[in-house]
Amino acid sequence: MSRRVRQRVEEKGKNKLDSPSYRYPVIGGDDDVAPKVEDYADWTSLPYDTVLYLFTRLNYRDRASLASTCRTWRSLGASSCLWNSLDLRAHKFDLSMAPTLATRCAHLQKVRFRGVDSADAIIHLRARKLLEISGDYCRKITDATLSMIAARHEALESLQLGPDFCEKITSDAIRVIAFCCPKLKKLRVSGMRDVSSEAIESLAKHCPQLSDLGFLDCLNINEEALGKVVSVRYLSVAGTTNIKWKVALDNWEKLPKLTCLDVSRTTIDHIAVSRLLKSSQSLKVLCALNCPFLEEDKSFISNKFKGKVLLAMFTNTFDELASIFADNSKKPKDIFAYWRDLIKKDKIIDEIMLWIEWIISHTLLRIAESSSQGVNDFWLNQGATLLLSLMQSTQEDVQERAATGLATFIVVDDENASIDCGRAEAVMRDGGIRLLLELAKSWREGLQSEAAKAIANLSVNAKVAKAVADEGGISVLAGLAKSMNRLVAEEAAGGLWNLSVGEEHKNAIAQAGGVNALVDLIFRWPSGCDGVLERAAGALANLAADDKCSTEVARAGGVHALVMLARNCKYEGAQEQAARALANLAAHGDSNNNNAAVGQEAGALDALVQLTQSLHDGVKQEAAGALWNLSFDDKNRESIAAFGGVEALVALAKSCSNASTGLQERAAGALWGLSVSEANSIAIGRDGGIPPLIALAGSEAEDVHETAAGALWNLAFNPGNALRIVEEGGVKSLVHLCLTSVSKMARFMAALALAYMFDGRMDEYAMIGTSSESASKSVTLNGARMMALKHIGAFIKTFMEHQIFTGGALSFAPSMLAQVAEKARIPEAGHLRCSGSEIGRFVTMLRNHDDTLKACAAFALLQFTIPGGRHAMHHASLMQNAGEARALRSAAAAANVPRGARIFAKIVLRNLEHHQAESSKGKKVSYNRICIES
Repeated sequence: MSRRVRQRVEEKGKNKLDSPSYRYPVIGGDDDVAPKVEDYADWTSLPYDTVLYLFTRLNYRDRASLASTCRTWRSLGASSCLWNSLDLRAHKFDLSMAPTLATRCAHLQKVRFRGVDSADAIIHLRARKLLEISGDYCRKITDATLSMIAARHEALESLQLGPDFCEKITSDAIRVIAFCCPKLKKLRVSGMRDVSSEAIESLAKHCPQLSDLGFLDCLNINEEALGKVVSVRYLSVAGTTNIKWKVALDNWEKLPKLTCLDVSRTTIDHIAVSRLLKSSQSLKVLCALNCPFLEEDKSFISNKFKGKVLLAMFTNTFDELASIFADNSKKPKDIFAYWRDLIKKDKIIDEIMLWIEWIISHTLLRIAESSSQGVNDFWLNQGATLLLSLMQSTQEDVQERAATGLATFIVVDDENASIDCGRAEAVMRDGGIRLLLELAKSWREGLQSEAAKAIANLSVNAKVAKAVADEGGISVLAGLAKSMNRLVAEEAAGGLWNLSVGEEHKNAIAQAGGVNALVDLIFRWPSGCDGVLERAAGALANLAADDKCSTEVARAGGVHALVMLARNCKYEGAQEQAARALANLAAHGDSNNNNAAVGQEAGALDALVQLTQSLHDGVKQEAAGALWNLSFDDKNRESIAAFGGVEALVALAKSCSNASTGLQERAAGALWGLSVSEANSIAIGRDGGIPPLIALAGSEAEDVHETAAGALWNLAFNPGNALRIVEEGGVKSLVHLCLTSVSKMARFMAALALAYMFDGRMDEYAMIGTSSESASKSVTLNGARMMALKHIGAFIKTFMEHQIFTGGALSFAPSMLAQVAEKARIPEAGHLRCSGSEIGRFVTMLRNHDDTLKACAAFALLQFTIPGGRHAMHHASLMQNAGEARALRSAAAAANVPRGARIFAKIVLRNLEHHQAESSKGKKVSYNRICIES
């Protein structure tokens, strides 16, 4: 945090404290002037209790930072009341950090940590009065670490490790805990492989106050030894396998104080449940959620055990819990709120409800993580409502687990970001969105992180995303994305990523400061924080797809941030999203300067070329897509080639025959974009790019074969490439497209490629060589020519409706020609941009001896000049400047020109007249430099 927490101003020699300044409007007159606004205020004059309250709302790092602003605050910041509880999960905490906190931890009573490094450092806090320790991410914690923690904290009353598995902790560590911590009241450990009788008996012997014991998700426990822990009131063996139920029942039903037992996710059956509820005199609550053997017995009657509470998948949890209380007037679904609001509470019931909250939150999270079959009705009928109720708990760890469970249970397929819409909408209907947003605004960073994660997952559903936006969630997430806590920022960025899928949310995210926050995340954590980088880049990629937002991304420094990410990050997910974001930024070449800006950014094009050689298909796909869009700019096109882009993309096209259609399309598209340049076109043909493009032209996927047809059309302009296409069997592929593709654009470009190949220029090139080689080529070309021309003609005839065409031929009336033009129009062709040499080639083709080529040329010029096409004015200008109208008039009037070509030529002349009239009106038309819009 900044040392200047509030600005100061000196007015008439005095420093004044004031509330936030407000401007007043000037009404008029000399007296009606706005009062002078103070720009500074002195926070050091705040009352001490206010400052202390401020300190309590900060994590330990910000608290220490704020305490360094002045002597007074340093003294207040060291107050023991601020350091009786410490959450070390928010930031990295290890041995190097421990000494800086040790001086403040003399009165520390409660600590939460994350991971083995934090566990190793706890002992260096020198907090001898520590009463509670809670840790997660404990897989790597060893007996040695846990034993040292126990030995240094003899006053310990509560130790919780989980919910992830403590795989390296053995019974030896449990014995040490028993010996060193005689005041222990609560012990909960998850995922131990084996809990021996010696370890449990040590607890029974040395920890006489141990009332809450949990060995969850363990492989083996000693059932008989657990029966000797006579002090236990709350026992959980949820998820533990290999329980010998006869032995367990013989021993546990005799426990004199056992009040609550959790056997969820075990192999317990109805016989064991019945015996426990009947035999144990002290047992009041039995939690047996997600127990398959118990649920198989449809005849089991759960309400026959009066005075006992059974929580199972087939019982109504709210009704069962309501039976604990004497007041029967309350609504069962409000039971948690009713209990929390009680002014006079029963101590025993209070303990039971706190334990139930903890146990249910843990079990629901485990069920959600396991994606158990047959639980959908449970989630819809009561599971979602339970999670929402638990999110309002006074126990922070329960709130966090409930939010995590909510984020998890809606997910169907994490890999493909697929969620269960019914579950998501159930959360929305029960007021879950507003509740999650309230948690996200909490000062506790653990709650912020888990709430943001749940909001992110729920926002995959469009209806829920709208609800999040309507409730102000975009501003909340944009604020959290600025957090210095990596986990909070990561989940917030994930929420913005999912929300930015909706077009209606993009501008709202930008207005809330989300663009700046996302760009700043990349600069703040440029390495080692893969999740943050992937989510931030993914959100920016979605935002960059919008024209207005793409400008905001560029203005915020997004181009530099994303290029830096593409160049330096080694994580494939972040690489993929960075490349996608650059592709989307470059897609607006006709409306802003982002295309050129990306190309001019140092290292951008080189990095993208290198990414096409990634081992990850997603990275290659997005990098190729970015190069495709960038190649629409003349300078970028040549620079890409200079960085080895031709060779890299040809290699990519060769290798993607079995890849996804997205990768195939972008590989072909990038080659299409580069082939606009004659030099690149020749290089693509020389480096072997034609065979893979022919193969892609044979794809059944419309996007793939359409893009490949466009690339082959460009390549066929060069006679050498045209001959290669013939020699590689490309004529059959292009003819097949003309006949079968459902895409008019694919058929159109295939026909144009064939027309280039057989308008005569290739013949001269083919004759180079020995007389025998030339004769052989001539025979091959003649057969290919006949096949090509036949199908070009057939393609054009599909746009020549007989009745309309006959009327146009007879009258040449404007109305009839307009009908012919409308019938012949291919709307997507208006996005194509041709060079002067290409337009000139079609005009020359009007004079070709072959009638089919004449008709094809006139048909093409019609498409390129139809009013409303993006580049129609540009094409008309090229033709007018080159004096091509004369050739068109000649074709329209010549008797030896087929009827179709004459009519099309007449329409082109009308188009030129239209554009000339528009131009004379003084309309300014801006042109981009792209060849085709993707």
